[in-house]
Amino acid sequence: MGTVVTFDIYCDDHVAQHKAHVHIARARAILHHADALFSTWKEHSPINRLRRGDITLDEAPGEVKAVLGTCAEARAKSGGWFDPWAMPGGVDPTGYVKGWAAQRARDALARAGIRGAIVNAAGDIATYRCPEASNLFRIGIVDPQAPHRLACVVELDGAIATSAAYERGEHLIDPHSGQPCSRVASASVTGPDLGLADALATALAVAGEEGLAMIETHKDYHGLVIGWDGSWSSTANFPFAPDLSPAPNAGEGCRCRAGEPEPSPLGVSD
Repeated sequence: MGTVVTFDIYCDDHVAQHKAHVHIARARAILHHADALFSTWKEHSPINRLRRGDITLDEAPGEVKAVLGTCAEARAKSGGWFDPWAMPGGVDPTGYVKGWAAQRARDALARAGIRGAIVNAAGDIATYRCPEASNLFRIGIVDPQAPHRLACVVELDGAIATSAAYERGEHLIDPHSGQPCSRVASASVTGPDLGLADALATALAVAGEEGLAMIETHKDYHGLVIGWDGSWSSTANFPFAPDLSPAPNAGEGCRCRAGEPEPSPLGVSD
């Protein structure tokens, strides 16, 4: 998928650490399989063959049909702001698939009995921790104006996806106009499933601050937008780390000062 995925694995003993390599290999196989199916970088991937009209949806692998069905659901849930069928060149589910694949890799690690794990797909992060763990993972959100610094830190029990244009340029498309559009410098969404969080973060980046009302309608999903001027707004329950919250009146368009303080997060969403 033209990106890098990293794993952080937490084990109780050396035996578990040895077995972890086996489980990571299985999780990697899930990612490579998703890449083979959905990569728009591979000429003969099923998604590219479908885009060219070489095959019909019924002739595509079952996972392609299932993912596009879920993308249609995400389009409805986003109020149309996320729409893979509005992309230039034909249907492109990339805004969902990266998170979907990372979530499936995370699920494989959870089934293997790993005590805790972070799967970081270029800033879209799925986590798992054993139920008795008392501490949440802390994830830093990059300051879009200064990507070497953090804008803020969240306490995460689940997944976080961030969509922004500062690294890849104007790659986000407004489905309503068909033109490149990013109404905020970055948009982040947390929730239990990284695939849906990824799609909603893409939608929120295009919709801008008004899209936060759409995020609020989805139980257990929360959103944050950082504007081009450095100001920010969030949904009411966005999970800022309590001692590293930008300001006490989150959700009211306050400013999040990058780099105050300097935490050591376990992951970075950018």
